[in-house]
Amino acid sequence: MGSVIGDILPLALGIAISPVPIIAAILMLLSPKAKGTSVGFMLGWVLGIVIAVVAFTLLSAVIPEQDPDASKPIAGTIKILLGAGLLFLALRQWRSRPKPGEEAALPKWMAAIDTMTAGRGFGLGFLLAAVNPKNLLMAIGAGVIIGTGGLSAGETTLVIVIFVLIAACSVAVPVIAYLLASKRMAGPLESLRGWLVHNNATVMALLLLVIGVVIIGKGIGSF
Repeated sequence: MGSVIGDILPLALGIAISPVPIIAAILMLLSPKAKGTSVGFMLGWVLGIVIAVVAFTLLSAVIPEQDPDASKPIAGTIKILLGAGLLFLALRQWRSRPKPGEEAALPKWMAAIDTMTAGRGFGLGFLLAAVNPKNLLMAIGAGVIIGTGGLSAGETTLVIVIFVLIAACSVAVPVIAYLLASKRMAGPLESLRGWLVHNNATVMALLLLVIGVVIIGKGIGSF
């Protein structure tokens, strides 16, 4: 189980450090309906991660079982393809970096955050977690690793819980901290939002590059 946890950690961190959902959560916390929308967003984010990783863990059960000491070409090929997909996304992110002196472009839907309800916040969190291509690739990778790791049902559940806790923490921690100390959090959240907006593309490009290379390495090691 330890090796499986070690393999999924980079993927969980990849989802956690994704700047767009963090920026969205911060904007909600600075909006007029901060508590309702941010809690809804957090719950949707967590549920999206859970459904995605559980679904791909179950789907990976269709991969034929093999001797633990033998090569795993099917799982290896899937990992290599996933890694290649992440490298492609890394290249796209790198090319989308703002030029010196240029304002970073953010998704247009962020402009509507001030008017969002808790229900819409929930839906947005779910979509960003379970449907966003970058997060979906990482969830697929984690599901394949967990599903082909030869774990018992209890171990699988524990590993999924660890994955979800790490992947969701970057959105959950600011929301919970704001609910506990809203006045103290306003300044730090605004500063963090500004930094993430400016460095969004660079952070994601480097993150996807590292994780893509790691997954390709794991895939090659499966042969």
